Amino acid sequence: MKLAILVLEDEAPVRTALARDLAQFAGNVRVEIAEDVDDAHAVIEEIHHAGDLVAVILSDHRLPGMTGVEFLVETMHDPRLKYARRVLVTGQAGHEDTIRAINEGSLSHYVSKPWTTDELTSVVRNELTTFVLDNSIDPLPYMTVLDSQRVMRVLRHRPGGAAV
Repeated sequence: MKLAILVLEDEAPVRTALARDLAQFAGNVRVEIAEDVDDAHAVIEEIHHAGDLVAVILSDHRLPGMTGVEFLVETMHDPRLKYARRVLVTGQAGHEDTIRAINEGSLSHYVSKPWTTDELTSVVRNELTTFVLDNSIDPLPYMTVLDSQRVMRVLRHRPGGAAV
C-alpha cells in the first residue's frame, strides 16, 4: 500500500508548478495530477484499484463544471476518501465558499495563490503526518516526507512506546 496525494488543477502552468513543488514527495508517496473533476474521479479509482490510499487532496476552487469546494464536499461521501485531508489551493474562493469547504468538506487547510514552495510543502508534510497518525499507519516507510519530530513525539506517548 502506498499513500497518494491527489492534485486537482485545471490550468496547465499551475499544474506544472504544483507537480514541481511536490516532486520531493514522489519517492515515498504517489503524486497524482488531475486536470478536471472527471479526471480526478478516474485517478481516485486507479489509486483505489491499486490498493493505495488517497491521503491528501489539493484542489483549486475555480474548475470547469464544478467548484473545488463542491468537489471537496462531494469527496466526503466517498468511503474511499472519508479520512483524506483536504486542502483548497486558490486565490479565488470567496468567504462563503471557504466556510462551506470547512463546514461541509472538512477542509484541513487553505493555501492562497500564489504560494511559496516552502509553504506548500510544509502544509502537505503536515497533512500527510496527520493522516498517517490519525489512521494508525506505520510511519516508517514515509518518514522522509513526514514531520519526523511530530511522529516521534506521538509514538513516544502511545501505550507500548514506538509501536504503531
